[in-house]
Amino acid sequence: MLRTMVAGTLTVQSAYPDPPFDLMRNGVATGFDIELMRAVCACLGLELRPVAYEGDNFNDIFNGLIEGTCDAVISGTTITPERSAIVKFSQPYLVFNQGIAVNRRLTPKVASAADLRGLTAGIQSGNTSDIVARRLLAERVIADIHYYPYHGIMTALDDLEAGRIGLIIKLFPVISWLVRDRTDLAVVMQEPTHERLGIAFAPNRADLCDAVDDAIRQLRTAGKFAELQADWPGTEASM
Repeated sequence: MLRTMVAGTLTVQSAYPDPPFDLMRNGVATGFDIELMRAVCACLGLELRPVAYEGDNFNDIFNGLIEGTCDAVISGTTITPERSAIVKFSQPYLVFNQGIAVNRRLTPKVASAADLRGLTAGIQSGNTSDIVARRLLAERVIADIHYYPYHGIMTALDDLEAGRIGLIIKLFPVISWLVRDRTDLAVVMQEPTHERLGIAFAPNRADLCDAVDDAIRQLRTAGKFAELQADWPGTEASM
């Protein structure tokens, strides 16, 4: 059996809420990422133990791997060179762009990046959407960036509804899910970032990473991966 932090159990850390990847329903962790790892655990003969990341900056989620408090991190996580320097990533399992949401009532004419001029972008600390926001700021497309703690996404959405910020940038399927019940808010464009999502492991756990990659290949071959995508709308774009 694979060596894990707790024998027979795979402890997986995720940041909530990040639907459709990671969310809580009636106190139970679920979402595409969680159910994917549940299926992976079934292949590996392990029990899944989801744990919630509670830090302010998403990039600090990887500390748990270094400190040995979790076996893996999955949370709609983009593979970047900076992150790959400190953790080992699985093969990418999905690819998405960043999405930009605005308040349609207050800024009804926004249809392109040029229409964002003068607006302030809301960004979660440690999110790869910050790369897009910084570029737009450097190009003087947006006026400013307001940073929220990672768990402050609902506050950011409230601020967008109230006009305290002008846009939110976040991974397209996530921001699309988050605004769907807020009638004034809409995702009006995508930035073509083509971000590859991966599962992170401690740098010395190539064995665990390889085992998970193999399990996901089996799930794809068996059609289970596609079934999970059908169960969680918004995750259809893939490798």
